[in-house]
Amino acid sequence: MMSNEQKKYLKKLKLNKFKILLYQTLIFVMFIILWQYLSDKNIINTFITSSPKNIIFTLKDLYINNDLLFHIWITAKETVISFIITTILSLIISILLYNFKTLSKILDPYLTILNSLPKVALGPIIIIWIGANTKSIITMAILISIIVSIQTIYNGFENTDKLKIKLFKTFNASKLSILINVVIPENKKVILNTLKINISMCLIGVIMGEFLTSKAGIGYLILYGSQIFNLNLVMTGIFLLIIISIIMYEFIIFITKE
Repeated sequence: MMSNEQKKYLKKLKLNKFKILLYQTLIFVMFIILWQYLSDKNIINTFITSSPKNIIFTLKDLYINNDLLFHIWITAKETVISFIITTILSLIISILLYNFKTLSKILDPYLTILNSLPKVALGPIIIIWIGANTKSIITMAILISIIVSIQTIYNGFENTDKLKIKLFKTFNASKLSILINVVIPENKKVILNTLKINISMCLIGVIMGEFLTSKAGIGYLILYGSQIFNLNLVMTGIFLLIIISIIMYEFIIFITKE
């Protein structure tokens, strides 16, 4: 049974979370109302900034023309594929680097260089090597997210409690046993947090890839809208990206919730 103090504390925590959510919602609503008000009064130029009403009308037109769900599906599919590949590869490479220290030292400067390199600069090379297709978009997303993912997971492995590892070694435990029973469980939170970062980085990579070579997707809508000076379409694309990123992030939190 919980004491009255514990109940009060939990109630206070719930109330605080509710207040934060309420204030966050109010800020968003007030921003939308102010934006629309300034647009209606011609205080801001809707040709440049669009407006909430124009975004809604654009969403409606896209839905009527059967383009809305199609473009959302393309971007979501590319993001999920790149996320899965990045997660698997980063885990495998991190494990290899952790178990082979010489390999880790050899590759460390190259990983640092690749991480600091603007990946969009590799876009033309990727298109020439792979082609102007979905594969090049997914490759771009993987390149943007995988190095950070590897470094984060590997650093977590390196900071595993040395005493626990030494204890297992005294019982002649194998490297595999130590990895499965100590290293990975100790870094569960690190891996889960990396997943949260990966989904955002993969979405960024997909949009960058769609900017370079795409005939569909949210990135394509934004690029096409800017080319024809249709800021309503551009702002609608940005709005869709915000919604997609929130949904994907919350989904990752849900499936990794302990």
